[in-house]
This record gives sequence, structure tokens and C-alpha cells, in this order.
Amino acid sequence: MQIGVFIFATDYSIQLDELAPELEARGFESLFLPEHTHIPTSRISPWPGGGDLPKEYWHTHDPFVALTAAAMKTTTLKLGTGICLVPQRDPIVTAKSVASVDMFSHGRFIFGIGGGWNVEEMNDHGAQYDTRFRLLRENVLAMKALWTEEEAAFHGEFVNFDACWSYPKPVQQPHPPVILGGETKYTLARVAEFCDGWLPRATDTFDPEEAMAQLRQAADAAERDAAELPVTVFRAPAEAQVLERYAQAGISRGLLALPSEGRETILPMLDDYAKLIG
Repeated sequence: MQIGVFIFATDYSIQLDELAPELEARGFESLFLPEHTHIPTSRISPWPGGGDLPKEYWHTHDPFVALTAAAMKTTTLKLGTGICLVPQRDPIVTAKSVASVDMFSHGRFIFGIGGGWNVEEMNDHGAQYDTRFRLLRENVLAMKALWTEEEAAFHGEFVNFDACWSYPKPVQQPHPPVILGGETKYTLARVAEFCDGWLPRATDTFDPEEAMAQLRQAADAAERDAAELPVTVFRAPAEAQVLERYAQAGISRGLLALPSEGRETILPMLDDYAKLIG
């Protein structure tokens, strides 16, 4: 099983052009970045983590810009969004951002996506909470057309455009892997229908064997091979025994959490985490 990290990359934390080569030098496989375009000050939507919303949520860099900075300083480190809030993004613009990062990184990009939880944030982008996953699905299908077709067109409930040219195309063929975050049966059905992998969170109730069995069941229902849908566990515990259990269950990648702090805090953490790399 591969070991990567995720961090809310902010204007006050260690910068990505320093963090990325430090990760690569220690043997980490990947670096993932969450995103929030902004946080409305009304704070009506409660944070799923409970309590006050941490300030890194409204200090994040644009993930595609930040990952490009990381790509310029590395050669093997995989670079991902974890997660990109696809319902809040224009699919034509986002398809170009994904393909551009994939080109600059020479095919190292992983497109982690999700529906989001902050109602006010998505409303500011013209998206609605109740229909966000229908919109996400159409955005993904439209982007796949833009990545793979010379003259792409898409006509759906939410996304509509006539035949167009869109370049660059991704380096990875047919496109970078699209992995969907979430833990429900509906998430698994979406993974099996139109994604290339699953990105569940390591919650208190996450059971790796049960999770993999549920993925196989969803894949069978969609007539797909579960082996083609690798699993990345978000916020995996930095515990050797737990990670070994994940590996035995067939999980492909664990993402360890880094706080939004400076190099004095982060670099010693990397040294400790690196002991978990097999």
C-alpha cells in the first residue's frame, strides 16, 4: 500500500514548493490538497467535524495552482485534489486545469472529487445542495468528453455545450483517474458508474474489510471489475498496525494528515511518518 499525505495548503503554512520535494525525498507516494473557494461568514452550515470551523478552510490556495508549484519541484510524487468541489466549478474551465496540471507533472495528477457540505458556499456558485451530485455527475462526464474527444459536446440537465475544441489533452490516457469521496451506498454506486476509484474517510466506523466488500458489491452491480477501482483512504491513522490491515484488505493508498503549519512543525512530522513507509 502506498503512503501519501494531505494538507490544507494555506498562505501561512509550509509552501508547496518546499513541502513537495521534502515528501519526495522521504519516499512518500503522493500529496493531496483539499479546496474551498471561500467560506461565507454567515456560517449557517455546521462543520461536519463538529465545533468551530478551522481557519484553514478559508485560507486555502487554489489546488491546481498549488499543485503546479509542487510539480515543478518534483519528478515522481503523485499530485491530487482531495477533494475538488466539482459542483462549484465550471466543467470546461476545470477540464483545462486538470489537463494542464497533468501535462506539467508529466502524468502524475489524480483528480479526487466530492459534492461538498457547505450549502452557502455552493449557493454562491449557483449550485444547489439537493442536486449537487446530479451536477457533479454531469460535470465529470462532460470533462471526460473534453479530455478524450477531438470535438467534444455535451447536453444534459445542468451542463450544455455544443461541439468544441479543448486543449491540452491529459498526458494520462484516457485521462487522469477520477476518484470520488464519500462513504454511503450512493457514493459507491457513483464510483462504480462513472469514476475510477474511491476516496473514503477513515471515520471511527470505517472497517476496511467491510468497505472493500461493499465496493465489490457495487462494482458487480455496475458490471465492473472492483480491481479497476483502487481505494484511497483519506485521513488514514498514522499507525503501522492499522495501515497493515488496510493493505491486507486490498486498499491501495493511505493519506496521512498534515496540519496547516510551518516547516518547523511539518518536517519533523514527515520524519515520523516516513517510518511507516514499507
